[in-house]
Amino acid sequence: MPAPAAANLMEERVTTGPAAGTVVRIYRAHGARRSAPIALHLHGGAFVSGSLECGGMISCLLAKAGATVVSAAYPLACEQPFPHGLDVAYGTLLWLYENRARFGTKKSSIFVAGEEAGGNLAAALALIARDQRMPPLAGQILLSPMLDACLATQSLRAADAGSVGCKWAEGWRTYLGTADKAAHPYAAPMGASRLAGIAPALVVTSVDDPMHDEALRYAARLREAGVRASAHTLPGPTGWPEAMADPLPEDGVPRASWASAVQALFSAFLSDPLADFSSCATAAQTAGPAPTNL
Repeated sequence: MPAPAAANLMEERVTTGPAAGTVVRIYRAHGARRSAPIALHLHGGAFVSGSLECGGMISCLLAKAGATVVSAAYPLACEQPFPHGLDVAYGTLLWLYENRARFGTKKSSIFVAGEEAGGNLAAALALIARDQRMPPLAGQILLSPMLDACLATQSLRAADAGSVGCKWAEGWRTYLGTADKAAHPYAAPMGASRLAGIAPALVVTSVDDPMHDEALRYAARLREAGVRASAHTLPGPTGWPEAMADPLPEDGVPRASWASAVQALFSAFLSDPLADFSSCATAAQTAGPAPTNL
């Protein structure tokens, strides 16, 4: 499909191989180097909603930060519960790795990224990639990730997101299908007993994010397991995670108050997942609007 120049949506493709039929959108900034890192992006939506359009803002920020972004339309849980959506996501990751020369080079590093439910899938993909030893991942980017099916954190309670009438609770129920699936580490990565050996992580949350507590706890558990994990809490209000699915302006430039900070974190992590860049979010927060280089 023709790509709107402002949003720099280069093209839309349909995958082959283990995830045959999955629709993906590819984003790349103008002038991006051929060897740029490649990021598989998975949108949010509490497992039961969301679309490629909902993933446009984060995809654009990843592209502005220097990645070639492949955003995937994975199956929603209302179609089939766990592990169907994750299986398709992993198949898409394998397809991306096998075809990485189409999007970059054979030496391009591969990342997984996602927000909210997509953050859950990205974290699970990092676990699967370690266990299957394929593909080699350079890093995982988790924004406001849904990782804990217990829904018992203080940040969720503060958001009035209890077990009754809570969209995240309903999303978890639909995704898991049966309660016993909550014990599966690929379904709810917070419960994983073995986290060592997975790809370095960038974990981003905000003070008003209902997933704040579980995001920081997961980053802490990764560090305890010897995994390089950088955790960042942005000041509010952000309206996360819903605000990450806001439509892009017609010119394709994200104008959310947190966009510059997130783009700076992406850029630092994509450049060196093992580096210490704890000051990036603070510096970017005062730097004004994100650059319009798409």
